[in-house]
Amino acid sequence: MRVLLKKAINQTGIAMQRHQTIIQGIKWFVVAIYFLLLIIPALMHLPPKHSHIFNNIVLFAQFVFWGIWWPFVILSMLFIGRIWCGVFCPEGTLTEWTSKNFGRNKKIPRLLKWRGWPAIAFILTTLYGQLISVYDYAIPALLILGGSTAAAIVIGYLYGNGNRVWCRYLCPVNGVFNLLSRLSPFTFKTDQQKWSEFQEKEHSNPHCPPMINIRQLHGVSACHMCGRCAGYRNAVSLQTRSVNEEILVYGNEQQNIWQIRLLLFGMIGVAIGAFTWTVSPWFVYFKQYLAEWLVNHEIFWPLNATAPWWILTNYPANNDSFNLLDGFCVSFYILGSGILYGVWLTLIYKFLARLYHKPDFYLYFSQALIPLAAAGLFLGLNATSVKLLQYEGIVFWWLKDMRAIILGGASIWSLYLGYKILRKYNKYFYQMFLSFTLYTVSVIPVVGAWVLMFWIW
Repeated sequence: MRVLLKKAINQTGIAMQRHQTIIQGIKWFVVAIYFLLLIIPALMHLPPKHSHIFNNIVLFAQFVFWGIWWPFVILSMLFIGRIWCGVFCPEGTLTEWTSKNFGRNKKIPRLLKWRGWPAIAFILTTLYGQLISVYDYAIPALLILGGSTAAAIVIGYLYGNGNRVWCRYLCPVNGVFNLLSRLSPFTFKTDQQKWSEFQEKEHSNPHCPPMINIRQLHGVSACHMCGRCAGYRNAVSLQTRSVNEEILVYGNEQQNIWQIRLLLFGMIGVAIGAFTWTVSPWFVYFKQYLAEWLVNHEIFWPLNATAPWWILTNYPANNDSFNLLDGFCVSFYILGSGILYGVWLTLIYKFLARLYHKPDFYLYFSQALIPLAAAGLFLGLNATSVKLLQYEGIVFWWLKDMRAIILGGASIWSLYLGYKILRKYNKYFYQMFLSFTLYTVSVIPVVGAWVLMFWIW
């Protein structure tokens, strides 16, 4: 049975390579749907009070983008790797097509290759999206998603020669997908022995849009899983693997400190701030304290002044507008959460690195938190799905139990990965006990934030 399954999975990869025309059709179909759902709702009026998902295209598009698309793209990274990037992503399709057909093929500037762009872009996009209520209105969605798509097309026009320069270096979610896909049970992998033994003459090298060294391919964190290299030199194949392999076996080869900063400060810290501020009593107390201080000092303009919708949420017809104090408090809460959690986790893991006299241990060990970060992102985004469906009168009696299973399972998974990594470095029981205790303590505030959001607040 295992042999048959292995063969079927390998043949799936070969089929992807042979049927690229069908995959191209899928890509352009997604592009068409993407533009329809992005542009048409932005041209329409705000939905009337008693509108529903299935009788108002604005609400329908909102549900598709934020209730289905985003949370389940996150989920797909865990189950099937970055196939979204290689087969479905409209930005990837457009930047590659533009680069191939109209690109000027300029040399990629060194500044563009800076590894910190995905982390910075993710954090700023998350913050900006909250300030302009991207989950609630069509025009902000057009601004953020459409702006990102326009930037992808421009980068494709300037650089790449048919490659995905935008996706590799600048996409705001590239770093997130890179980290999450390390947990995927499926991967394209190159057999080094078969590669070396291959004697036949190949007609041409397969085109790899994300510009990966195919010979060294052993994971999907950077691979877009488009299938174009499947079967190359009889060495590249789609395979199953342990979901822990890319972290436990190859994690110490990942020496990109910005990916770890994205994980700790962005995917954990900033994400917690972005998802919890709307329900957090701490946020309310903080805002009330500042408002009272301003009133007591007769400073009223931050309480009265608003800004255009593209700076701060401003929809008076819906009785939904941010004043300058709102904007400051939201920014402070989200960025403060990112700094607080990021520094907390960094200090503990760097202490462990010093304990073992291995500075790079911090980069390796931090990856154990990827399952917990993934669960937080999915649960936070899924809250939007639930909210929209509850407006339709749907009751989820099983929701709290399901959230508990996901959060509990992810926590155990992260603890297990941390334990397995620590086992590689510990010779003595007392050292192992101290290290694992510190790791467990580091995880508690992260889990606690989601417990507060879903069960206490």
